Amino acid sequence: MMAHPDALTGAWPVAPTPFHDDGSLDLEGMRRVLDCIVDQDIDGVCILANFSEQFLISDAERETLTRLCLEHLAGRLPAIVTISHYATPIVVERAKLARDLGAIGVMIMPPYHGALLKGTAEQTYEQFARVSDVGIPIMIQDAPLSGVDLPVPLLVRMAQEIPMVQHFKIECPGAATKLRALIAQGGDAIVSPLDGEEGITMLADLDAGATGTMCSAMISELIREVVTAHTSGDRDRAVDLYTRILPAVNHENRQGGFRSAKAAMKEGGVIASDFCRHPVPPLPPETRAELLGLLRPLDPISLRWGL
Repeated sequence: MMAHPDALTGAWPVAPTPFHDDGSLDLEGMRRVLDCIVDQDIDGVCILANFSEQFLISDAERETLTRLCLEHLAGRLPAIVTISHYATPIVVERAKLARDLGAIGVMIMPPYHGALLKGTAEQTYEQFARVSDVGIPIMIQDAPLSGVDLPVPLLVRMAQEIPMVQHFKIECPGAATKLRALIAQGGDAIVSPLDGEEGITMLADLDAGATGTMCSAMISELIREVVTAHTSGDRDRAVDLYTRILPAVNHENRQGGFRSAKAAMKEGGVIASDFCRHPVPPLPPETRAELLGLLRPLDPISLRWGL
């Protein structure tokens, strides 16, 4: 099956948000993170996502970062801005800001707040429809974090009925099975079926029809090589490339999470601190050492960009 001509392809890393050791935003570090990602020669970038620690950032800081990132990128890479929030009016205002600053799309989880405040299927539909009225393409993030079930028929209905719902980041359990069903049932309305979760299930997801992956910024260029090989029809090479990086991807996914990319970028001189705001604990020294030991043979750009 041929990808939609407007599909997002390749690797779309999430930019980490750097802080100083005192917990304040490191704005110059944010610029350096973006410059490093540009030099990874990837396809696009996502800001203010879960791996950007969006849940640890104030509303004022979010606006500052949205402006800084899109202005600093200045079109060097297409950018998607995460705008998830339980309140639909806030999501709409965030979408307008992203549109006005030149983002090529916004990513949204369904409305949720904690374990019990979850949007129904109709409320989720309505929130995405209101964002669609802003006039910017939407990526639906189907992630376990929200706790909201997004069955394939609902996703297909939104893709077919809400004009700006075009892209999908599927990172739920059994992502490959869901991607296959989404593509089969949604047809041309599914412009970009992507996966996530740092690429931990990327090979199966690419086999299922994913056009790319939204990964972390730790080894983005190496993730992209897997996607490129697979897309070109060289699955054997994709398997070889994937096998080489899988221990590092697995460690990131299961051990360090969003702290991993920051640890790599600190080691590589991109940022001065890998601080994460409380209540997130720092990466244990042993875990950090294990990660760097897995990364060094791969020689990723993040590990040497600022040295």
